[in-house]
Amino acid sequence: MDETRTKTKYSISMTFITIFFLFVIISIGLLNTYPTISSRDVVASTKQSAMLSQVTAMSGSLSALEQLSEDGVEQVMALLDAGAYERVVVTDPYAVILYDTDSRPPAVGEYCDIAEAARALNGEAVFYCKYDGNSFRSRTAAPVMSYGSVIGTVCILDNDSGQARLISSIQIRLRNISLVVGAVTLLVIVFFADRLTRRLRELVKAMKIVREGNYDYRVKVRGIDEVAELSAAFNEMTGKLDATEELRRRFVSDASHELRTPLASIRLLSDSVVQSSNMDAETMREFVTDIGMEAERLQRMTEKLMKLTKMDSNIQTERAPVNLKKLTGRVVHLLLPLAQQKNVKIYTELETGVYILASEDDLFQVIFNLAENAVKYNSFGGNVFLRLTSGTGLAVLTVEDTGIGIPEEDMPHIFSRFYRVDKARSREAGGSGLGLSIVHDAVAANGGTIAVEHRDTVGTRFTVSFPLLNPDTAQKEDSAP
Repeated sequence: MDETRTKTKYSISMTFITIFFLFVIISIGLLNTYPTISSRDVVASTKQSAMLSQVTAMSGSLSALEQLSEDGVEQVMALLDAGAYERVVVTDPYAVILYDTDSRPPAVGEYCDIAEAARALNGEAVFYCKYDGNSFRSRTAAPVMSYGSVIGTVCILDNDSGQARLISSIQIRLRNISLVVGAVTLLVIVFFADRLTRRLRELVKAMKIVREGNYDYRVKVRGIDEVAELSAAFNEMTGKLDATEELRRRFVSDASHELRTPLASIRLLSDSVVQSSNMDAETMREFVTDIGMEAERLQRMTEKLMKLTKMDSNIQTERAPVNLKKLTGRVVHLLLPLAQQKNVKIYTELETGVYILASEDDLFQVIFNLAENAVKYNSFGGNVFLRLTSGTGLAVLTVEDTGIGIPEEDMPHIFSRFYRVDKARSREAGGSGLGLSIVHDAVAANGGTIAVEHRDTVGTRFTVSFPLLNPDTAQKEDSAP
């Protein structure tokens, strides 16, 4: 597997280098080819214009003769600049050479085998040019006309090596420059490809480290490109994984501790009953009652853990319009016996016609837990205030108490699982440290928010907000108590 990953890693680097290098090679090839072709075409075009002009002038001068002869042609050509070209040939109507400037023994009187001269006898001026890398070999021919009839041809042949050497020197210089540019470009490409893949290799290394469970590992973010964004996202992800792992460890530790306490109590009480052979009935009843209470406490804790697990699984609950005033009234009615036992008075100020779209069971759990805590952890003879208002598209429920409040340092942690402000007092009241966690998750699952703060005087205020449901779309129950 490691070999496969290494091959993949290096193939990315080589692909990157190959693509860019091919692009550079193609660009350099075009740079070397296009100027040469353009220069060759320019030279050929210039020669065509000059030689056709010259051959036309010669043809016009010879056309003054009614019939071409060696002496006549010789006299006319002596007046023209025929020595500027490699060879000038004049033929009669039958392609027999009458005049030839070739430095070799002249071919006067022989048949002319120049293709352009033969075509010119048909009455058309022609031009031909070929570049072989060493010279421009050009040939042009034009008919000599007299009274509308072709009486001969003039053919000019030229071999220009000077222009060819100039183009060749330009091509050599371009090739040398291209080789230097290509080598430098290759080095630059390799350098940047190595930098890019090095950062990717660092990310791969970091992923392997995180995969082994080291969630606090971070990669160094360099630059402002996509790889830097990927590195930042990786660090953010590992940070969340680290936090999640810490919560998991703490949750397992706290859950084990909390479950162990009632189990240890049940075992201790049961062992006491088993080992006491002469225990009276009243003491036996007390022990059994304590075992039952611990079992109920264990059951409540298990149910709360199952509730949290369900919320963590993102299981969607069915939502429906809920009348918050009616639901809050039910909660208050259920808590009246506990409030009377604690000598706590519950005051309500509930607006009519406030509906939200949510799970009624979840909302009941939220309101009940907040109100129950406000009663259980209140001062003897204290007060609890429940207010329901609506406005700016939100339904707002506040639960206040007049208890001793929550210390400032505990405020950020009260919604964490198994967190208790006063552990001894919480255990006395039967608390497990899971109630507010359930409240927080239930509020979030139904699209709401929850906040906690100190009251202006004494006690604590919890504020829960939900998106308000349009009364026209809900079943109105304003007449309900």
